Amino acid sequence: MRKRIAIDMDETICDTMSRQLDWYNQEFNQSLKKTDLFGTKIYQCVQSEHVPRVRSYPDNPDFFVDIPPYENAISVIQELSQHYDIFIATAAMEHPASFAPKYEWLGKYLPFLSPMNFIFCGQKSVVYADYLIDDSSRHFQDFAGKGILFSAPHNMNEVVDVRVNSWLEVKALFLNQ
Repeated sequence: MRKRIAIDMDETICDTMSRQLDWYNQEFNQSLKKTDLFGTKIYQCVQSEHVPRVRSYPDNPDFFVDIPPYENAISVIQELSQHYDIFIATAAMEHPASFAPKYEWLGKYLPFLSPMNFIFCGQKSVVYADYLIDDSSRHFQDFAGKGILFSAPHNMNEVVDVRVNSWLEVKALFLNQ
Protein backbone atom coordinates (compact mmCIF):
# COMPACT_ATOMS: atom_id res chain seq x y z
CA MET A 1 0.00 0.00 0.00
CA ARG A 2 1.34 3.43 -0.97
CA LYS A 3 1.94 6.03 1.70
CA ARG A 4 -0.28 9.11 1.76
CA ILE A 5 0.78 12.73 1.71
CA ALA A 6 -1.73 15.45 2.57
CA ILE A 7 -0.75 18.90 1.35
CA ASP A 8 -2.16 22.25 2.42
CA MET A 9 -3.05 24.74 -0.32
CA ASP A 10 -2.70 28.31 1.01
CA GLU A 11 0.89 29.39 1.66
CA THR A 12 2.05 25.87 0.85
CA ILE A 13 1.15 25.28 -2.79
CA CYS A 14 0.17 28.83 -3.73
CA ASP A 15 1.17 32.30 -2.64
CA THR A 16 -1.98 33.64 -1.00
CA MET A 17 0.05 35.97 1.21
CA SER A 18 1.24 37.99 -1.79
CA ARG A 19 -2.40 38.36 -2.85
CA GLN A 20 -3.39 39.58 0.63
CA LEU A 21 -0.51 42.04 0.66
CA ASP A 22 -1.32 43.31 -2.83
CA TRP A 23 -4.97 43.86 -1.98
CA TYR A 24 -4.20 45.43 1.40
CA ASN A 25 -1.55 47.77 0.02
CA GLN A 26 -3.78 48.84 -2.85
CA GLU A 27 -6.92 49.31 -0.76
CA PHE A 28 -5.26 51.17 2.10
CA ASN A 29 -2.39 52.83 0.20
CA GLN A 30 0.24 50.99 2.23
CA SER A 31 3.57 49.35 1.38
CA LEU A 32 3.64 46.28 3.62
CA LYS A 33 6.04 43.56 2.39
CA LYS A 34 6.53 39.88 3.17
CA THR A 35 9.73 40.73 5.02
CA ASP A 36 7.61 42.82 7.42
CA LEU A 37 5.74 39.65 8.39
CA PHE A 38 8.74 37.68 9.64
CA GLY A 39 7.53 35.61 12.60
CA THR A 40 4.05 37.13 12.66
CA LYS A 41 0.69 37.07 10.90
CA ILE A 42 -0.46 39.86 8.61
CA TYR A 43 -3.29 40.64 11.05
CA GLN A 44 -0.71 41.72 13.62
CA CYS A 45 0.99 44.09 11.16
CA VAL A 46 -1.94 46.03 9.77
CA GLN A 47 -3.82 48.79 11.52
CA SER A 48 -6.40 47.27 13.87
CA GLU A 49 -9.31 48.90 12.05
CA HIS A 50 -8.16 47.18 8.82
CA VAL A 51 -8.04 43.65 10.28
CA PRO A 52 -11.70 42.73 9.55
CA ARG A 53 -11.29 43.83 5.94
CA VAL A 54 -8.05 41.88 5.46
CA ARG A 55 -9.63 38.80 7.07
CA SER A 56 -12.47 39.05 4.55
CA TYR A 57 -10.27 38.92 1.44
CA PRO A 58 -10.49 35.11 1.02
CA ASP A 59 -14.30 35.45 1.01
CA ASN A 60 -14.10 37.42 -2.23
CA PRO A 61 -14.67 35.08 -5.22
CA ASP A 62 -11.83 36.79 -7.11
CA PHE A 63 -9.26 36.23 -4.35
CA PHE A 64 -8.05 32.85 -5.63
CA VAL A 65 -8.27 33.64 -9.35
CA ASP A 66 -4.84 33.27 -10.93
CA ILE A 67 -2.87 33.12 -7.69
CA PRO A 68 0.40 31.64 -8.87
CA PRO A 69 1.63 28.36 -7.44
CA TYR A 70 5.00 28.44 -5.77
CA GLU A 71 7.99 27.61 -7.93
CA ASN A 72 8.22 23.86 -8.65
CA ALA A 73 5.09 23.11 -6.59
CA ILE A 74 3.03 21.64 -9.41
CA SER A 75 5.81 19.57 -10.99
CA VAL A 76 6.91 18.17 -7.62
CA ILE A 77 3.34 17.29 -6.61
CA GLN A 78 2.87 15.56 -9.95
CA GLU A 79 6.08 13.60 -9.45
CA LEU A 80 5.11 12.71 -5.88
CA SER A 81 1.76 11.44 -7.16
CA GLN A 82 3.61 8.72 -9.08
CA HIS A 83 4.93 7.28 -5.80
CA TYR A 84 2.45 8.39 -3.12
CA ASP A 85 -1.28 8.92 -2.76
CA ILE A 86 -1.65 12.70 -2.71
CA PHE A 87 -4.49 14.57 -1.02
CA ILE A 88 -4.96 18.31 -0.88
CA ALA A 89 -6.22 19.24 2.58
CA THR A 90 -7.25 22.86 2.67
CA ALA A 91 -9.00 24.66 5.50
CA ALA A 92 -12.15 26.13 3.97
CA MET A 93 -14.44 26.29 6.99
CA GLU A 94 -13.15 29.65 8.19
CA HIS A 95 -14.05 31.09 4.77
CA PRO A 96 -16.90 28.98 3.35
CA ALA A 97 -17.19 31.29 0.34
CA SER A 98 -13.69 30.18 -0.66
CA PHE A 99 -14.80 26.60 -1.37
CA ALA A 100 -15.76 27.03 -5.04
CA PRO A 101 -12.81 29.29 -5.96
CA LYS A 102 -10.37 26.93 -4.24
CA TYR A 103 -11.93 23.94 -6.00
CA GLU A 104 -11.57 25.70 -9.35
CA TRP A 105 -7.94 26.64 -8.59
CA LEU A 106 -7.08 23.06 -7.66
CA GLY A 107 -8.74 21.72 -10.80
CA LYS A 108 -6.85 24.19 -12.96
CA TYR A 109 -3.37 23.68 -11.47
CA LEU A 110 -3.59 20.03 -10.36
CA PRO A 111 -5.57 18.34 -13.17
CA PHE A 112 -3.58 15.13 -12.66
CA LEU A 113 -5.20 14.66 -9.22
CA SER A 114 -8.73 13.38 -8.85
CA PRO A 115 -11.11 15.92 -7.30
CA MET A 116 -11.94 13.06 -4.94
CA ASN A 117 -8.51 13.77 -3.40
CA PHE A 118 -9.45 17.36 -2.50
CA ILE A 119 -10.37 17.64 1.16
CA PHE A 120 -12.05 20.82 2.40
CA CYS A 121 -11.94 20.79 6.17
CA GLY A 122 -11.51 22.69 9.38
CA GLN A 123 -9.49 20.38 11.63
CA LYS A 124 -6.83 18.58 9.62
CA SER A 125 -6.37 16.00 12.36
CA VAL A 126 -9.27 14.12 10.75
CA VAL A 127 -7.22 13.54 7.59
CA TYR A 128 -5.87 10.01 7.34
CA ALA A 129 -2.35 10.39 5.90
CA ASP A 130 1.21 9.48 6.75
CA TYR A 131 2.44 13.05 6.22
CA LEU A 132 0.96 16.54 6.28
CA ILE A 133 2.83 19.37 4.57
CA ASP A 134 1.44 22.65 5.90
CA ASP A 135 2.54 26.20 6.74
CA SER A 136 0.58 26.13 10.03
CA SER A 137 1.98 23.82 12.68
CA ARG A 138 -1.31 24.06 14.60
CA HIS A 139 -2.63 21.48 12.12
CA PHE A 140 -0.07 18.95 13.38
CA GLN A 141 -1.75 18.79 16.80
CA ASP A 142 -3.64 15.50 17.02
CA PHE A 143 -2.62 14.63 13.43
CA ALA A 144 -1.71 10.93 13.51
CA GLY A 145 1.00 11.19 10.84
CA LYS A 146 4.17 13.26 10.64
CA GLY A 147 3.87 17.03 10.22
CA ILE A 148 6.21 18.83 7.85
CA LEU A 149 6.27 22.61 8.17
CA PHE A 150 6.44 24.51 4.89
CA SER A 151 8.28 27.77 5.55
CA ALA A 152 6.27 30.97 5.34
CA PRO A 153 7.02 34.41 6.78
CA HIS A 154 4.66 33.90 9.74
CA ASN A 155 6.23 30.61 10.90
CA MET A 156 9.94 31.44 10.68
CA ASN A 157 10.38 31.54 14.48
CA GLU A 158 8.74 28.14 15.03
CA VAL A 159 10.86 25.17 16.01
CA VAL A 160 9.64 21.91 14.50
CA ASP A 161 11.06 18.47 13.81
CA VAL A 162 10.88 18.79 10.02
CA ARG A 163 10.82 22.00 7.98
CA VAL A 164 11.06 22.50 4.23
CA ASN A 165 11.82 25.82 2.58
CA SER A 166 10.92 25.02 -1.01
CA TRP A 167 9.30 22.44 -3.23
CA LEU A 168 12.71 21.17 -4.28
CA GLU A 169 13.33 20.37 -0.60
CA VAL A 170 9.99 18.53 -0.52
CA LYS A 171 11.11 16.54 -3.56
CA ALA A 172 14.45 15.70 -1.93
CA LEU A 173 12.71 14.65 1.30
CA PHE A 174 10.31 12.24 -0.36
CA LEU A 175 12.00 11.12 -3.57
CA ASN A 176 15.70 11.09 -2.78
CA GLN A 177 15.51 8.75 0.19
